Amino acid sequence: MGQRCEYKTRHLRVSFAFSDNSRRPTREDQQIAVIFSEQRNIPTMSDKVYKKTSGNGQLTLYLGKRDYVDHIDTVDAVDGVLKIDPTDLGDRKVWVQLACAFRYGRDDLDVIGLSFRKDIWIQHIQLYPDAGHKPTLTEMHDTLLKKAGEQGHAFTFNIPTNLPCSVTLQPGPDDKGKACGVDFEVKAYLAKAAEDPDEKIDKKDTCRLVIRKIQFAPNNTGSGQKAELCKSFMMSDKPVLLEASLDKDIYYHGDPIPIKVNVKNETNKVVKKIKVTIDQTTDVVLYSADKYTKNVLCEEFSETIEGNANFENTLTITPLLANNKEKRGLALDGRLKDEDTNLASTTIIRPGMDKEMLGILVSYKIKVNLMVSGGGLLGGLTASDVTVELPLTLMHPKPTE
Repeated sequence: MGQRCEYKTRHLRVSFAFSDNSRRPTREDQQIAVIFSEQRNIPTMSDKVYKKTSGNGQLTLYLGKRDYVDHIDTVDAVDGVLKIDPTDLGDRKVWVQLACAFRYGRDDLDVIGLSFRKDIWIQHIQLYPDAGHKPTLTEMHDTLLKKAGEQGHAFTFNIPTNLPCSVTLQPGPDDKGKACGVDFEVKAYLAKAAEDPDEKIDKKDTCRLVIRKIQFAPNNTGSGQKAELCKSFMMSDKPVLLEASLDKDIYYHGDPIPIKVNVKNETNKVVKKIKVTIDQTTDVVLYSADKYTKNVLCEEFSETIEGNANFENTLTITPLLANNKEKRGLALDGRLKDEDTNLASTTIIRPGMDKEMLGILVSYKIKVNLMVSGGGLLGGLTASDVTVELPLTLMHPKPTE
């Protein structure tokens, strides 16, 4: 009989089957497990029912999924059920709301009068007493109503297409509380009015579940980007020609990215190595013009190109969150509780969209640098002297039905 070894990565359990009982998994097997898990960290449908009950036991919120897909022209509807115990409600009503908010500070700082949460979009529904909300019942509703029993009340939220997808900014080692970023939250609560700033809502009278709005790569992808540079040097009448290109315009998280590199070195200088980097730029457009760039990959390839020589090769890189765990403020796809995620997907901006509504814009750029040695009176030249840049789009593939 063979054996099966399992690794519990932070994404999922990865199994290896071996026909030889003496065969033990190697460090390379573990690395494959990490790449495989990040590659397959794709939100999918599940039969699991998500449930949260208020502290007083009067409200129980049911959802059938926590990932809702933005299909460009429409977004998956949020179908849920709220179980309500009407005992001792008094003059209070039962509300359920869906809010998209941008969080840019810790909750515990609110005690000093500062609010670090800004609602981008919010919608309320009164479920009890009945105020006329009668959604068309779906299979999801039927499943959740069976779980909730006779006291279950169905509801539906329709998410506008112009809202941002869920993005989390990676916290530092000492950061506590909810992470900064854009999140969506379904919340049920007891109150006299849906939104009265003078009414204090007790925590035990609420229950909430965080959900994610996600986006998949389109089915039809085009050809990749190409960049060229012709660089001349002092005391040299001929240049170095650098060309870099990608074979497609969208890459999936965890997949290797092959970069085709062509160099025509017509000088007498020597290219010592080729350096490839990927930078993530996060543009926080909601509350300030805050834009910052963080490196998520840096690799050097020992490719020597002599003077008056040509070079053509494909250099393969794989950007992974697993190699960037310590970088505070790095943009990630929305995270639920403590489960892991991946580098944030590239923000896709549709024509006519208000950028401020998107909250956080994420983009990537590949840089290919030739490390050229000067020699003589010129001395050494830095990698930035011969550099081309390629925009990179990182997304999740659309799951097969």
